[in-house]
Amino acid sequence: MNNTERIEKDLRRLEDMKAYENLLYDQGCQYIAGTDEVGRGPLAGPVVAVAIILPRDFSVLGVDDSKKLSAKKREELFDLIKENCITYGVGVVSHDVIDDINILQASKLAMKIAYENLDTKPDHLLIDAMSLPQINCPQTGIIKGDSKSVTIAAASILAKVIRDQMMVAYHAEYSYYAFDSNKGYGTQAHYEGIRQNGLCPIHRKSFLKGHLGIDKSR
Repeated sequence: MNNTERIEKDLRRLEDMKAYENLLYDQGCQYIAGTDEVGRGPLAGPVVAVAIILPRDFSVLGVDDSKKLSAKKREELFDLIKENCITYGVGVVSHDVIDDINILQASKLAMKIAYENLDTKPDHLLIDAMSLPQINCPQTGIIKGDSKSVTIAAASILAKVIRDQMMVAYHAEYSYYAFDSNKGYGTQAHYEGIRQNGLCPIHRKSFLKGHLGIDKSR
């Protein structure tokens, strides 16, 4: 595939991912937000959500579900999305709150906070695979929305990069667990760090209760 063919393919993909947004624009919506969260599965660190509003003529190519993109591509798109969006908000919910209210409720709380941090309030909210009744805004939950809606996909990319940056920063303080590479997920290096050093202050104790006989904090 040559460069021209690749660009044409990316343009078609972008148009396909605008289908939900275009339907809402045709119904009279002016500002459409998408929201997504990252970090439901890790053993450590926060869950991070982003809510974002893109302009109707958003034209950044390559936006897709953050899980399908390389770290380098996500970082490239991170700056382009921020430069070309109308507004975005971030919601961060800590490991302590996750332990208190469970990861599903913490994910919803992170998205609510991200929504509340938008400078412009949307006419409609697109959400990846769930509903947020605590948000007073018309909304649509889309199964696999981060691969079907450009707005949700953009939110997933920003949330992923922000959370990854946070976990790299945590690695400088808690180097035993290889947070710089695993971002808190349960890799062999991470489990070995727990085995040798116990749990650190950002571990989700509700995820690790009784794991390997570890019940101490560092």
